Amino acid sequence: MKNVRQTLLERTSIRRYEREAIPEETMEFIREAIRNTPTSYNGQQFSVIEIDDQNLKEQLYEITGQKQLKTCNRLLIFLSDYNKISCLARRKNLEMPALTDTMDGVTIGIIDASLAMMSAVVAAEAEGLGCNCIGYLRTADPAKIAGLLKLPKGVFVVCGLALGIPREHPDLKPKQPESLVFHHNEYRQDEEAMVDELEDYDRTVKEYNQTRSGGTTDNDWVAHIIGYYDHAMNYRILDYLKDQGYDVKR
Repeated sequence: MKNVRQTLLERTSIRRYEREAIPEETMEFIREAIRNTPTSYNGQQFSVIEIDDQNLKEQLYEITGQKQLKTCNRLLIFLSDYNKISCLARRKNLEMPALTDTMDGVTIGIIDASLAMMSAVVAAEAEGLGCNCIGYLRTADPAKIAGLLKLPKGVFVVCGLALGIPREHPDLKPKQPESLVFHHNEYRQDEEAMVDELEDYDRTVKEYNQTRSGGTTDNDWVAHIIGYYDHAMNYRILDYLKDQGYDVKR
């Protein structure tokens, strides 16, 4: 098992996997790490669908075009989930507040599911597995994916996590320096200096992409990410959330 420093600081996204199965004791450790995730109110407003059915993985690949979905040994799909507590509330004749109709309610479920996914990432990395977070499962065709996974009202996909024995070892991507990530007591006010540092980082990312192993590109950071933002403007997530019982009003 890797130590904490290796697990957190040497993590890379793995998209190619060996055919070898993940040992069941490793999966059990990952499940326990997920279960022990800190959540809002200890309400545990999340669930996970664990997928090993190859046909289902290939159907999800057809929707998203993400090859790692069909080649990973195990796929975990992290969900925001208010269905469980709503079911018990009905049985106990308790009135369930319309928290899913608020932005805070949506945010709570997303945060809980995201924290659970990070617990899984850390556990998987510590065990020497490769993993890849797949946000496109949330946006590619939300209604179709909800149908495939038979999601009830009060539940929606937050993100997927592909797991497997790594077949590749990509270079570590450059991240923003501490001065851009950490602010002291308040958000930093020296915008010009901050933009200078961001420009330096932009160049660093471009140099990395031009020289990295396993395929190079000329992508910088800012234009490349804005391209993703432009694409995301076509998503209709609010309509999908309404279909899943989240009628956000405030």
